[in-house]
Amino acid sequence: MYKSIIVGTGPAGLTAAIYLARANMKPLIIEGPQPGGQLTTTTEIENFPGFPDGIMGPELMDNMRKQAERFGAEFRTGWVNSVELNERPFKLNVEGIGELVTETLILSTGATAKYLGIPGEQDNIGRGVSTCATCDGFFFRGKDIVVIGGGDSALEEANFLTRFASKVTIVNRREELRASKIMQDRVRENSKVEWSLNRTPLEVIAGDRGVNALKVLNNQTGQEELLEASGVFVAIGHHPNTAFLGGSITTDDNGYIVVKPGTSETNIPGVFACGDVQDTKYRQAITAAGSGCMAAMDCEKYIENLK
Repeated sequence: MYKSIIVGTGPAGLTAAIYLARANMKPLIIEGPQPGGQLTTTTEIENFPGFPDGIMGPELMDNMRKQAERFGAEFRTGWVNSVELNERPFKLNVEGIGELVTETLILSTGATAKYLGIPGEQDNIGRGVSTCATCDGFFFRGKDIVVIGGGDSALEEANFLTRFASKVTIVNRREELRASKIMQDRVRENSKVEWSLNRTPLEVIAGDRGVNALKVLNNQTGQEELLEASGVFVAIGHHPNTAFLGGSITTDDNGYIVVKPGTSETNIPGVFACGDVQDTKYRQAITAAGSGCMAAMDCEKYIENLK
């Protein structure tokens, strides 16, 4: 019987682990196949407070993990297949471990960026391919960038990237965009933005120094084209990692866990959520860490009230 189990080891889960471990609650943290979350796929992080010269994503996650271990947090590797949350204590069925029982549960399983699945994409993550403009835009100062997507998020990222890039080209499979009209009007007024609509991305072209072009198919002419760029930002959305919950937690229409405003509390007392699994707006390492602190403090207070 654990006092608390944390599922997920991104900045949210590891921050929660640090706080609970310091409170002498000896939390168990379940690591999935990618310990550290999305930050382990990034290179240098320059916007996390406390690191004026920046820090590599994997190094930041490793430091946070060691900090949690220092205070007594326990880590085990496994894949949570299912949960039983209809009564306390809660039960987790974890592949490679078996059944685990806990008084409280913190869900910090994050959200996974959607990718196109085209050649050269996965090979060049961190070498010019990105899914986060606010994380990586700074590295493309004075360079040409391609943004793939037609929704509000894609156009927001394109608009943001014009602060750094010399040119931003928006690529969309259709002629029409899904983004709101006000967002489209705002971006069309930006002189740094060019449009490559009705084109299907085919391949990310890269050399020794990283990305240098995106190959696309012109859907009208049937001809292949090369869009020269040093960066390719894929902005086609995210999906939260909540399938293993089996509908036992209240989520929104897109599968993100719903928490009570101003807290990390879900619809089930004793179950808390933090990080990108419940964040549809910010999706930053620092906001994830902050929500992990909230979840740990909410969890600690809940256990105290049980006593």
